[in-house]
Parts: sequence; structure tokens; C-alpha cells
Amino acid sequence: MSENNRRKAQPDTTPSEDEPQTCPNCGSNHLIMTSSRELVCSNCGLVISDDVLDFGAEWREFSPEERDKRARAGPPSTLTMHDRGLSTTIDWRDVDARGHKLDAHRRAEMQRIRKWHNRSRVYQASERNLASAMSELDRLSGQLDLPQRVRQSAALLYRRALDKNLIRGRSIEAIVAACVYAACRFTSFPRTLADVGRYTRVGRKELGRSYRLIVRRLGLQMPITQPEDFVSRYTNALKLSQRTHARALDILMKARTKGITSGKDPTCIAAAAIYIASILEGERRTQREISEVAGVTEVTVRNRYKELVRAFDLGVEV
Repeated sequence: MSENNRRKAQPDTTPSEDEPQTCPNCGSNHLIMTSSRELVCSNCGLVISDDVLDFGAEWREFSPEERDKRARAGPPSTLTMHDRGLSTTIDWRDVDARGHKLDAHRRAEMQRIRKWHNRSRVYQASERNLASAMSELDRLSGQLDLPQRVRQSAALLYRRALDKNLIRGRSIEAIVAACVYAACRFTSFPRTLADVGRYTRVGRKELGRSYRLIVRRLGLQMPITQPEDFVSRYTNALKLSQRTHARALDILMKARTKGITSGKDPTCIAAAAIYIASILEGERRTQREISEVAGVTEVTVRNRYKELVRAFDLGVEV
């Protein structure tokens, strides 16, 4: 299954500010919003809330033209904009409702109104902070090609950090990058700390420090990153078939039962499993090609490869 299809197959787990972030029964943070608008824990099955409001449209559409025809309001509110997308924007064109040009006096008046309107949108310091942070979040999310659910989670984490006064005296870019990385882990979207740091001016040490800060101060229970999360991404980048993808997952499952994956970097284990699977399925890729895609060294891939081959009778040479 490709990475895009795997994303579509996952249920909607986008959190909102009013919803609980952890299960009160087992403490898991894997919460699922069902089609009947019930918030359910995927770990123990507890129905946490059954009266969640649905802010979507009550009608269906099957084409962009039909959507535009049936829409009666603007876009829904979103956490990725500093004003949640609910503010009014004054058009830059100096025309009236009928499309006629305004005279010089009206144009000057509209220019003053437009100027004070823009100032009032970011009047408070917290609003200016959010406007700058959401702009950086949009840029970083675009560079990393993150889906909307990850962006919403990152925006929610940043707003919670702002409420806890964690931004004061710290770099906005570092906190935004840390929230993006935490949201990727929270939603099981495969992005490493190095992937996030590649598109920011923040050093990896500062990024890791900011990430640990928000996890500790916000009381987040982050799930452990598994090697299986990276298999789809790496096999797609290497243009490997579905058979190789399935064989790599099978190797990782066997390695987990024997405890080989414990204490190892999940990206390295995933890269070694893909290397073995490519050999077994006749789609061999070199260790250099796999290491470049995974962002690790060839030596690390070779060491993890030898550990997996020695642990199982996989029919390949060490």
C-alpha cells in the first residue's frame, strides 16, 4: 500500500481544543472520531464523547462546481490561522458592489479603513506571535508535504504552548519546528528530527531541546516511533513493488517478536529490512541508495542488516 493510500485509510484523528487528548481509562492518546461523531479510544474501545458537534456541511457534493454552487458560507474555522479563519478581509479592489470604480475621496477613505483593519487583526502581542508562528508553520508544513491533520495538531500544540507561556524568551521558529515534529509522532506520520531540521534554520540540538520542553511542560504522552512507519515512504522513494513492501513488513514483524528492534533507530531497522526484502524479491537496491533515502550511513545499514540475517534464516549471505 502506498503512503498516500495509507494516509487515506486512516480514520480522522484530528484533535480539537475542546476534545480530550488522552483516554481517561487507559491513558492512550490514540483517539478516533467515528462517522457517527463519537470520540472513541482505539486502545480500549471506550466511548469518550458521543455529542461532538459536526461543523461540516449538511449537503454532499461530487465536483468543485457543485461545491461552489451549494456553499452558503466561507471556509470552516481552522487552528492553522491566527484568527481561526473567521476574520473579515477588505478587498483590495477599489470598486463598489456593482463593480463601479470609487471616486478619489472614497478610495482614500477605504485605504484608511483597510489600514486600521489590518492593524486591529494583530493588535495584541499574542496575536502577532500567532500570526508569525502560523506563517512559519504553513511554510514548514509545505516543505515537508504534511497533510491537514498533522498541521492542525501542530497548530493546537503551539497554541497550548503559547497559553503555558513557553514561547517567551525562545525562538518562534524552534517551537514551531518542535510542534511539527511532535505532531508527526502523535499522528504516526513518518518524519524524523533530521527531516524537520533540514528545512529550518534551527540547529538539531536546539530543536531537540524545544521538543523535550513542550513534551514535558504540556504533559504529552508521545507514542514510540516504529520501523513500520517508514517502510511505505522508503519503498516509494526507491520505486519498489508491493511484494517488496510486504516482505519488509514481514521481516520487521519477525524482528519485533525476537526483540531485535528494541533500542535501535527505527529508520536504520526499516532500511535494513528493505535492503533484505529487495534482495529476496529480485529488486536489489544498493546500500548507498537505501542509506541516502533513509538519511543514515551505509555502515549503519550494513550492521543492522547483519543482525537481521544472523537472527533469521533469510536465505541471503552476511
